[in-house]
Amino acid sequence: MTRCPACRVEVEGAWSRCPLCGTPVSGTPGPSPLPAVPLRFSRRRLLRVVFLASLAVIAASFGVQLLLGAGQAGIGALRSVWLGLVTMWLVVLMAVRKRRNVAKGALYLVVVVGGASVYWDYLTGYRGWALTYAVPLVDACSVVALLISVHVMRTEVGDHILYSAVTVVLGLAPLVFLGLGWVGNPVPSTVCGALSLAVLLVLQGERRADVRHELAKRLNL
Repeated sequence: MTRCPACRVEVEGAWSRCPLCGTPVSGTPGPSPLPAVPLRFSRRRLLRVVFLASLAVIAASFGVQLLLGAGQAGIGALRSVWLGLVTMWLVVLMAVRKRRNVAKGALYLVVVVGGASVYWDYLTGYRGWALTYAVPLVDACSVVALLISVHVMRTEVGDHILYSAVTVVLGLAPLVFLGLGWVGNPVPSTVCGALSLAVLLVLQGERRADVRHELAKRLNL
């Protein structure tokens, strides 16, 4: 059991700081007196939402192919849509199976899929479809998956803040590529940035008071 030197009270559980005043506690942490209650959600509902979103993405990809044609640019865009779709499913499945590391896992997944796409583009002669289409679409699908996870799984406030930060990072990456002139078509990067901004506003608007309280508590404001 730990002890707070400022409040002169004993603290049960694995607290590194006093829950009353925020002062670092001393002593050996003990087990929490409260049981860990897992958050409950409907996996069937979550998978149904992702399935419907996937159908919408597939329908949109077919419409885009009619506009782009069957050339190399069209093939690159089609690859990007399916990569984004696979990424969205993987992020949601990670949220279902291992909830505590969803945001970090989503970042790792985007980095791996984006890096593999750029390498694939390089091996096939580098036509620029990876940075123009694949990375923005993978980022956008990851943002949508995080939004679905937040809505369906009723995440805690701390996870809510983390998801918001990941949304900002995912939205900024394609805009950086656009600013550096590395993309051939500015539309996917612009849409990804706008989508990330919209999702961030939704996340912050839903639990604004809780987020402010959590940030103030963590930053000792």
